[in-house]
Amino acid sequence: MPGISPSRSAPKSPARASRALWPLLWVAGLTVPAVLDSSWVSIAAMFAIYAVSALSEDVILGRGGMFDMGHAVYFGVGAYATAILNTSFGWPILATLPAAVLLAAAAGALLAGPLTRLRGDYLLVATIGFNSIFVLTMQNDPGGVTGGSDGITGIGVPSLFGFPLASQSAMFWLDWVVLGIVLLLMRNLDRSEFGRAQRYLKQDELAAGTLGVDARKVKTQAFALGAGLAGLAGTLFAVQLSTVSPASFVFTESVTLFAVVIVGGPGSVPGVLLGTALMFVVPQIFRDFAQYRYFVFGIAMIAVMVLRPQGLWPQRRRRA
Repeated sequence: MPGISPSRSAPKSPARASRALWPLLWVAGLTVPAVLDSSWVSIAAMFAIYAVSALSEDVILGRGGMFDMGHAVYFGVGAYATAILNTSFGWPILATLPAAVLLAAAAGALLAGPLTRLRGDYLLVATIGFNSIFVLTMQNDPGGVTGGSDGITGIGVPSLFGFPLASQSAMFWLDWVVLGIVLLLMRNLDRSEFGRAQRYLKQDELAAGTLGVDARKVKTQAFALGAGLAGLAGTLFAVQLSTVSPASFVFTESVTLFAVVIVGGPGSVPGVLLGTALMFVVPQIFRDFAQYRYFVFGIAMIAVMVLRPQGLWPQRRRRA
């Protein structure tokens, strides 16, 4: 019809909505410690931790298109690395952070070797197997450093320039600053050569190969980057709870991260944040029914896959 140009106006709405998300997100972050009690400050801190973990899953699943159903492994590697280095070797918490990230990234790159040779269901089953192996290994307490089924307790408090971050508000700020850094990383990732290579592979691996994209290399890098970010989240998780145990990294945790990305919107940072809020914050509002969250989220996941397969907040398409 004359005077109407839907092809031009349609893409602007998601873009404006995405840009409006960041001020709202940071206003919420700035006001939480001032207006909410300590329990909700703790919930907001855990939201930031799980958001980082879900974004790390999105690097592999949402952007890379690889079915990773064992992502809790890398989350656990980071958490256990921090716990062991701090309690057994006396490392300061912040000094353990780069070590945890590097160990998790190395685990991702190592597992990517056999995993990148698999497709679809086979990749899914293999990642589930690695998750089970990790949990059993931690339960068996190799070297007497993982604490077995009871895990590790007594993890220390991080210090910054000699000031201990002992209060819940201080931990909240630490977690949200890390989340902000990861959000900037994800934004730059979309615009990078690596991010473009991921999109090409996700759409058509054969065609991407004709353009000179090394599929094995890009997939390995995706696993390493996603695992490293998960290790970062694992460090924050260990410090927040002051304890880690194998029960925190079982298969259901991997399923939860997988579902967060699928329901929120694969490849969409706002979608992943929305999925994280729905999975980890909303149940706290309805605490009396929190035990049913997996059932409700399962139903929601089925509904989204049928009615809106691109997710609740889909990835904005970019112009060529």
